[in-house]
Amino acid sequence: MTKDQPAAQPPWTARVLTLFPELFPGPLGASLSGQALVRGLWRLETLDIRAYASDKHATVDDAPFGGGPGMVMRPDVVDAAIAAGLSSSPVLPLVHLTPRGRPLDQAWVKEHAAGPGLVLLCGRYEGVDERVIEAHRPVEVSLGDFVLAGGDVAAMVLVEACGSNWRAGGAERGEFRARSARVSALHPAAGVAGSRCARGAAVRRPRADRPVAARAGGTTDAGAAPGPVGALPRRGWIGGRRVIEGQRRSPICDSKR
Repeated sequence: MTKDQPAAQPPWTARVLTLFPELFPGPLGASLSGQALVRGLWRLETLDIRAYASDKHATVDDAPFGGGPGMVMRPDVVDAAIAAGLSSSPVLPLVHLTPRGRPLDQAWVKEHAAGPGLVLLCGRYEGVDERVIEAHRPVEVSLGDFVLAGGDVAAMVLVEACGSNWRAGGAERGEFRARSARVSALHPAAGVAGSRCARGAAVRRPRADRPVAARAGGTTDAGAAPGPVGALPRRGWIGGRRVIEGQRRSPICDSKR
């Protein structure tokens, strides 16, 4: 490399903090994302949160501070894992996958896919001790109003969505972009392969004989009122206590297929 040539930019990096690093790359290692990973168009790094436990039993959970049901991830262990995850790349945004976060959408994906990468914190049990969240102020992101066993699958979905906008070139990026454009044309609020599929609605091409439900408070394209609106719980952990509040679900999730 000569002094006139610009330095090559490092690939987009997903650094995942998880109790189960063996789950990765999982589906991210197959198809287009897997090919891009092999070619070095993006990078996947996993940090085992359990490795930062200080006792001989590698304990990572404890009762919520202030009481409450279930167990939460210990603040000292998670804090050490976050510090390690950010130490080598402090510019990477810290993202916490949690049901109480902002809904994942294509606009958010495009913004962060254009950056250097993300540090993804995957919770387990009843969530992460709130003191860690208050100390590090991560960006909280949710796939939708439902509960998973942990944030690992949510992290995979987020990384897969970012694949549509990776800075590095190649056939993989072009095909991801083309698919994203097709989905956006059908449903502008959707992301790659239906980024709001976490709400249970797959993006499908509308047919003339099937009305498409509008969002809350709207009507179908046939002029009829939307179908019944279901309710799903939104769960979060505030001050060591799990909080559940009613959340209306979009009628598009309840419309008949």
